[in-house]
Amino acid sequence: MDRRSLLLAPLALAARPVGAGETPFEITRTEAEWRAMLSGPEYAVMREAATEPPGSSPLAGHFAPGTYHCRGCDLPLFASADKYDSGTGWPSFHTALAGALGTREDRRFLFQLRTECHCRRCGCHLGHVFDDGPPPTGRRYCINGLSLVFRPA
Repeated sequence: MDRRSLLLAPLALAARPVGAGETPFEITRTEAEWRAMLSGPEYAVMREAATEPPGSSPLAGHFAPGTYHCRGCDLPLFASADKYDSGTGWPSFHTALAGALGTREDRRFLFQLRTECHCRRCGCHLGHVFDDGPPPTGRRYCINGLSLVFRPA
């Protein structure tokens, strides 16, 4: 492998669509089906692992009782009781519902390893999880509001 290929390989891996080359998820759709059901920004976040601008989601400051579901398949992901204001501009939770999320390494930024989280049922990108959250878990699930649908209690 020449030096140029070696340098460009990580960029090619980072640009792959969500779910590419992985075990199929319980709910699968064609790219045409995803595009038909999601807006342009929702598709970019949920299927291409983009990030919405901080502070752009009305769910960031939303604290009503209820449950946050995956926009792609309606799987319950987070309880409102586990939501907190992280000051980041994205909806943040210290705990996910049991069995709701999958994770994988995200190396899209050079010299930074992050943990991406996605819906375990349909594979849609949700955001990232960090180890700088509050008790009781010390985790911060930093989630794109475009990936979520709120269902009141």
